This record gives sequence, C-alpha cells and structure tokens, in this order.
Amino acid sequence: MLCRVQHRLRTPDTVPVSSPVMDLRSLRYFVAVAEERHFGRAAARLHMTQPPLSRAVRQLEADLGTLLLHRSPTGVTPTPAGAALYEEARALLEQAERVRARVAAAAGAATLTIGTLADSAEQAGARLAAAFRRRHPGVQVRVREADFTDPTTGLRAGLVDVAITREPFDDAGITTRLLRSDPMGVVLRADDPLACRETLRLSDLAGRPWFRLPDGTDPVWRAYWNATTPGGELRDGPVVRTVHECLQAVLWNGTVGLAPAAHPLPEGLASVPLADMPPSRLVLAWNSADAGPLIRSFAHIATSVYRAAERGHADT
Repeated sequence: MLCRVQHRLRTPDTVPVSSPVMDLRSLRYFVAVAEERHFGRAAARLHMTQPPLSRAVRQLEADLGTLLLHRSPTGVTPTPAGAALYEEARALLEQAERVRARVAAAAGAATLTIGTLADSAEQAGARLAAAFRRRHPGVQVRVREADFTDPTTGLRAGLVDVAITREPFDDAGITTRLLRSDPMGVVLRADDPLACRETLRLSDLAGRPWFRLPDGTDPVWRAYWNATTPGGELRDGPVVRTVHECLQAVLWNGTVGLAPAAHPLPEGLASVPLADMPPSRLVLAWNSADAGPLIRSFAHIATSVYRAAERGHADT
C-alpha cells in the first residue's frame, strides 16, 4: 500500500517519496484537515491546538517533497497530490484499524469500538459514557467518527463493533434498535425568503439545488438525504461528504440542506420544519452475526440512557 502511495505522489516537480516518513499519526492529521477543509476545525476534531497540526502537515509535505494543500484565508483544498494521498491514507488508516482490532482480539483484551456520525452521539454522549464506564470499568472504548458516505460508520467494513447512526440505509445483516425519532427540517440561509415560513413542503423547494452524496454511497441512504426514492433521479446539486460541507454549500451557494429540526446551526443559517419529510431515526446498529455479550450490554445501556434523556426532555 505504501508503495502505491509513493508511486501516485510522484510528479515531475517532486522527488521520490520515502515511505518510512509517513507514520499513521501524520496521515490521520492530514486526513482530518483534508476532510474539514480547515486547520482550525480539524484541530478541534482531533482535540489539539492548531499550531502543532499545521507544523505536522508542513513536515509531511517536506518529507514527501510536494505541496499537499492549497491554503487560503477561508480554508484549504487538496492539490492533485493531496487528493491522491487522501485516498490512500484513508485506506491505510482503515487497514490499521483492522490490524488493531485483530491484535486486541488475539490478546483477549476487552475493547469496544463505537462508530458515530457527526451528530449521532452528541446529546447523550456524556451520560452514555458515564453509564457504560460504571458497568464496564475495565473495557477500553474507542470512538470512530465517520463521514456521510458510510451510514454504518464502519460496521460493514469491520472497523467498529457497534454504531450510533441514522436510518434509513441498507440494513441487510444488521440489527438496529431505535433510540430516538427526529423530525426533519430544511436548512436555508437566514436571509432566504422561505426561512421565515413556519413549515415547508418538498414542493416549495422545487428547482432548488440540493446537496448529493458521492456515487457509491448506500442508495437508500443517499436517496433519503436527497429527498428522492432509491433508484430514482437525484436532485441536482453539489456533492458533499461531511455535515460541514453541506452547511457551507447552503451558506455560500443557497443549496438546500437537511438536518434534524432541533439540530443547532451556525450563524447565518435557519431550519424550517419539513412537513412531508419522514423523520430521521437515530438507531443503535450492530452486525447480526456478531452480537456478543459486550455489544448486548452496550445496547441495553444506550437504550436506557436515550430513553431517560427523552423523558427528561419531555418533562421540561
């Protein structure tokens, strides 16, 4: 795999890549910056400050002998070499996750890897973590955040044991348990004429550009977020991979976005309830053939925590 990275990054303006300089931490940093398109947001995602992250990426560029990112006051975009590295780095990091999981299993260590989408564990995250630690203080927990291209958050690829995610998606071979059902809203610029409406219907948004997920994404999942039907014609609009890219498409280009109606939005954006859009079901998911005791216990704890949170919300 590293040889393939070396080959793909060679250009007439670069020197040959020496593969030993590319450690997994540097690749993980670069992937975060490439996905967030911004050093500040990537640093927040990685739970670090921006200066060491910037230095690490510049060191990676120096080691590889090529520019990986175009920098501007508003953010960054990958160069052709950066785009090639991004594809290969994601594959390497996923392979490393598989290796780690196999080694932990062989060693008999008690570990649980939880996959999440960007917003799926935020509201009950602290309560869920505390409840699980009380029940299983010796278990090492790892959390893997996925982008919008994989609704199983790595479950099908064997990267996680259990996922906190959203339906609908192709759930063949996967068991799901409902945690919460969220009404959906359409995300618009705050100065959009429709933003002052109390509710909207899909017909009110006819002719608007609508964000799309990349080719190869689960067709059921992709159709839901495009407000179409699986196998049908998609609404035209920019292709996005992350929640942030979706929100930026709305802010800069007036693209129609979707989000749970109660989801907090950045300044300049507004959410209007979408009356004829099916709700988004927040679910716990795991492989049906791999429901060990630890996964079953996590499912029980998560269900209890989310139900308690819903009761508390209803009482306020």
